[in-house]
Amino acid sequence: MSQRIVIVGAGQAGAQAVATLRAEGFTGDITMIGDEPFPPYQRPPLSKAYLMGTLERARLFLKPETFYRESGCDLVLGTSVRSIDRKSKVVELGDGRTLPYDLLLLATGTRVRRIRCPGADLPGVHYLRGIEDVDGLNAVFHPGRRLCVVGGGYIGLEVAAVAVKHGLDVTVFEALDRVMARAVSQPVSAFFDHVHRAAGVKLLLNTGVEAFEGSGKLEAVRAAGTIYPADIALVGIGVIPNMELAREAGLPCEDGIVVDQNCRTADPAIFAAGDCTWHIGREGACLRLESVENAIDQAKHAAYAMVGTPRIYSEVPWFWSDQYDLKLQIAGLARRTDQIVLRGDAAQRKFAAFHLRNGAVAAVESVNAASEYLVGRKLIAGGARVDAAKLADASVPMKSIG
Repeated sequence: MSQRIVIVGAGQAGAQAVATLRAEGFTGDITMIGDEPFPPYQRPPLSKAYLMGTLERARLFLKPETFYRESGCDLVLGTSVRSIDRKSKVVELGDGRTLPYDLLLLATGTRVRRIRCPGADLPGVHYLRGIEDVDGLNAVFHPGRRLCVVGGGYIGLEVAAVAVKHGLDVTVFEALDRVMARAVSQPVSAFFDHVHRAAGVKLLLNTGVEAFEGSGKLEAVRAAGTIYPADIALVGIGVIPNMELAREAGLPCEDGIVVDQNCRTADPAIFAAGDCTWHIGREGACLRLESVENAIDQAKHAAYAMVGTPRIYSEVPWFWSDQYDLKLQIAGLARRTDQIVLRGDAAQRKFAAFHLRNGAVAAVESVNAASEYLVGRKLIAGGARVDAAKLADASVPMKSIG
C-alpha cells in the first residue's frame, strides 16, 4: 500500500519537501496545507525587491503552478490546521475536514512578534511577514510621509533603506545600543549604522517605543518621553515559531519543535523542518535558525528520512540581507568571544569580518565581498585553521588561505 504524506505549511520548506520526495522516488499521495491563499513563495524579497517595486509578484513564487499538479501534490490553501490526532494519524482542518496521513511534516514557520503598548492596534501600524503585508505598505509609501520603524534588525533596516529611496522621512527606534545587534558583530553593525545615517535615516538607539498615538489613526510615536510625528509605523521586533499545533499534540517543544538530526520529532511518523524547529547544530548545541538555507536543507533531510534513506543534517548555516547597494552575506554562527579579523576596506564598501575560534574560521560576515564569503564558508565547513595576519592581508588571494 502506498503511503500518504501530509505537509502542514506551504512555504519554502514545504515546497522543497515536495520536490525532494518526488526526486527520491516517493510515489504516494502528497497533500500540502497552507493558511495563506498563495502557493509557496519567497519571503526574503518581500522587504527588499518586492517592496521596492523591482520584483513583480509572479516572480516571488517558488514553483510554477504546473509544478504541484505535475508532482501530484494536492494544494489546500487558505486553510488552517486545527489539531493532530497522533493515535489515529489524522489532521483536522479549520473547516472541520479531516485528512489521514502515514507521515506528517510540520513546516509551520513563524509569525511576527506583536508589540504590546497603547495604540498598537491603530490603523497605520504595520508588520511585514507576507505578500499582503507588503501590498499594504506599498499603498501608503508616498514621498514625504513620515515612517517610524520599530526595530533595527534585518527587516527594519531593509524597509528603512527602501523607504528612503521612495522619498519617505524615516526614523528607526532600536531598544539596544546598536543596529542588528543580535545578528552581526560590532564592526559590521557600526558600518551599517553609518550607511543608514548617511542616507538620511534617523537612528535612535537605546530607545524603546512606549506608545502609538492618534485619533482614529496613527499620528505619532511616543518614545523615551518624546513625541515623534508619524504617518506610518513598521514594527519589526522578531518572530515567534508556530509550534502550538505540535505542542498541543504532545510533541516536545523548546524554542521550536524539537527534532533530531534527521528532522524527526519524538513521534516517528512526524517530522518538522524550517524556522519552526529546535534542532542540533553543527557544534552540538540546540538552536533554532531563521533562514532560507535551513528551511531548504531540513526539508531535504526530512524527505530523505521519510523515504528510508536518512542523512545526518549538519550544514553550515548562512544568511543574507540587501540594503541599498550592499549585500551582506553571513556564514556560520559567531560568538562574542571569537577573535574578529577584518579584511578589506569598509570605506570602499567592500570588506569582511572573519570570526576565529581556536584558530579556525567559525563564521564570516561579508559586505559586497563574494570571494571572502564563499571561501569563508568552505573554511568553516572544513574546520580549517588559518593565519590571522595572512587573512587580514587583502593582497593575499582568498583562495590561497586555509
